Amino acid sequence: MTANAEQVRILLVEDDDGDALLVEELLHEAGTGVTVQRARRLADARKLIPGADCVLLDLGLPDSQGLDTLRWLLRQEPNVTVVVLTGVADEYLGEEAVRAGAQDYLVKGDVTGKMLHRVIRYAMERRHWTEGQRLLQAAQALAQENARLERGLLPSPVLDDTRLSVAARYRAGGKQRLLGGDFYDVVQTPDGWVHALIGDVCGHGPSEAALGVCLRVAWRALVLAGRPAPEVLSATQLMLQHEQHEDAMFATVCMVSVAPGRRSAVLRLAGHPAPLLVTSGQVTELAAAACPPLGFNSSGDWPGCEVELGDRWSLLLYTDGLIEGRIRGSSYRLGAEGLMGLMCDALGTPPFDPGRVSGDALLSRLIEQVRSLNSGDLNDDIAVLALGYA
Repeated sequence: MTANAEQVRILLVEDDDGDALLVEELLHEAGTGVTVQRARRLADARKLIPGADCVLLDLGLPDSQGLDTLRWLLRQEPNVTVVVLTGVADEYLGEEAVRAGAQDYLVKGDVTGKMLHRVIRYAMERRHWTEGQRLLQAAQALAQENARLERGLLPSPVLDDTRLSVAARYRAGGKQRLLGGDFYDVVQTPDGWVHALIGDVCGHGPSEAALGVCLRVAWRALVLAGRPAPEVLSATQLMLQHEQHEDAMFATVCMVSVAPGRRSAVLRLAGHPAPLLVTSGQVTELAAAACPPLGFNSSGDWPGCEVELGDRWSLLLYTDGLIEGRIRGSSYRLGAEGLMGLMCDALGTPPFDPGRVSGDALLSRLIEQVRSLNSGDLNDDIAVLALGYA
C-alpha cells in the first residue's frame, strides 16, 4: 500500500445510494483520483476487502449493525485500514469504533472532499506505523527468546585445567536462521575428569530448542552432582520423555569423558556421529558401540569405549548437519571421510598442530568450507565443539 492518494484503492461499504454518491463525489472533488469499489452489504464486502487499501465503513448495514460490523471486518482482515462513517447522532459510536480498532471516523453530512482525502491518508499512515511497531515488537520478542534459548543451548564451559582449550560454533540451518535443537556443554568435575557433550534434538524450531535446553541443563546438573556417566544418560533420557511436546521425539548424543591424566577418554554414542581425534600425525574417527538415541533406548544402557588420546590432541565433536550437506550439487553427501579430508586440508602438512583445532578461526573456516561444497546454506543446524589439550 501507499499513502499516495492517486494510488489508493477504496472499498466503500454503504447501503444508502445517496450517501454513497456523496462520498464518491467528495473524493473526486478533492482530485484524488482514487479507485472506488462499493458493497451494499457486509457479506458482499467480504471478497473485496483483500484488494482494498482503505475501507470506508457504514455501521448501519442491512446484514449488520453497530460495532459488530467493524469487529467482523477486522476479524476477516486484521491489517486493513478502516474509517467508519456515522450519522450526526452517532458521533459517540464513532469514538467507540476507534477504540475497537478503526483508524478514524467521519460524520456524514459534515465532511468536505479535502477532509475526506486527509482522513484517509492519515488513517493509512497510522495503520502503517502501527503495523510496523507490531512487527518490530514481534522481532524484538523473537530475538530475546532466541537469546535466552542460545544461552541455554550453548553455555560457557566449566574448566579449571589451563592446558585444556574449548572452541565452539553454532549455525542455524535453513533460511530463517532460528535456533534448532542442537546443544553442547563441557564440564570439569572435582575428581579431575572432563566431560564433553554434544547433542541434537530431532526437528527444528523453538520447541526443539527448548527441549535441547532441558536436556543440556539436566546433563550438566547430573555431571556436577558426580553421577556415573551411564546413569547421567539414563536420567537425561527420562527428562526427554517427560518434557517432549509430542510422542516419539528423540535426541542423538555424543559424550566424551576425558580421564584426569588427559591421555585417554571414555566415549559413549547414542545414535550420534563419532568425534574426530586430531593428533600431530593424523586425523582419525573414534569408534564406540552403536547405541540407540535418547528416547529410543529401552534398556537405558550406553556402554562406554575407552580410547587413547596421546600427549597433545584435539577432539572435534559435531552434529550431523556438518556432514549431511551435498557436494557441489551432486547426490553425494560430505560424510565423515569428507570432513576428515577438510580437516587435513585446513591443518596443512603433518605434523599437525592439534591446538589449531580448538581455535575459533579454524572452526569458522571449516563451516564455510562445508557451506561452499553445499553451494549455499545447509538445511540442518550445525553445532561444532573442539576440545583440545596441549
